[in-house]
Amino acid sequence: MRQRALAYLACPDCRAELNVVATKTEGDHIMEGELRCTACRRSFAIRNGVPRFAEQIGEIEQKTAEAFGYEWTNYAELADRYRKQFLDWVRPITPDFFQGKAVLEGGCGKGRHTSVVASFGARDVVALDLSDAVDAAFANTRQLPNAHIIQADLTRPPVKRVFDYAFSIGVLHHLPDPEKGFRALVSRLVIGAAISAWVYGREGNGWIVHIVTPVREHVTSKLPHRLLDALSALATVPLFLATRLVYGPLKGRGLPYGPYLAYIAPFPYREQRSIVFDHLVAPVAYYITRAEFAAWFARANLTDVTIEHHNANSWRGFGRLPGDR
Repeated sequence: MRQRALAYLACPDCRAELNVVATKTEGDHIMEGELRCTACRRSFAIRNGVPRFAEQIGEIEQKTAEAFGYEWTNYAELADRYRKQFLDWVRPITPDFFQGKAVLEGGCGKGRHTSVVASFGARDVVALDLSDAVDAAFANTRQLPNAHIIQADLTRPPVKRVFDYAFSIGVLHHLPDPEKGFRALVSRLVIGAAISAWVYGREGNGWIVHIVTPVREHVTSKLPHRLLDALSALATVPLFLATRLVYGPLKGRGLPYGPYLAYIAPFPYREQRSIVFDHLVAPVAYYITRAEFAAWFARANLTDVTIEHHNANSWRGFGRLPGDR
């Protein structure tokens, strides 16, 4: 972590300021040390450049962190296509929106969105993740002075209420209580700030809900991750051939699950393999209706809300905290 990250961090228990004690530095990074709360005196380790607030988490959260920690440390590479994907997920946000803003990311995985937002000119982006994927995210973003990776539970974000924008892409639906995570992010926004979220949709995913979900819950999420990864490699072969030979050329028109499979058709085999693994490994995955998703924004008293179907199988939402800065 860099010293400037302290401007955003707070004790997750009492919300007080933190002091840093560094025992090892590399350039402007504090690689080893600890953060000490100025009020309740709790301390939190800094290891391998990342502050570690993920302590005393529940069994489901632990299993989820292990699953996605494996995924994003084994599929850690970044790609240019992530820029376009990110903008698809946060529409109507555009790159110029980020200029000079303090941004909070709820669930960063390997840091693919963190690096994109930092490149758009955000003043700082503070990215939280519960899993050991933070090590991959730190490696992928350590050259970016405005990117800060934090290992923490996003339902208890160890940050101050100072952010101009928050977003969470593909993470909230894996929480035991997805709306709790959404509300936690909203709670760290200043007046007039905005939030974006992307979640799995119940509409358009009936076959996954009724066929894939029972298999995932009772079988694949319980397999050793290396074994599941190998099985995912095999399962990806017909998917990759179908998307490249059929869905891509026909742009999915008139085909089952057409919009989504046409969307991923250009992705390389390895990316599609990670998608297959992702859908089979999670202990928890909620498929959320439009009405339920919209209710999150309503109950958080957000305004200027837009909810849109994405690839006919997921929802992207945007809202703003009312009031003038």
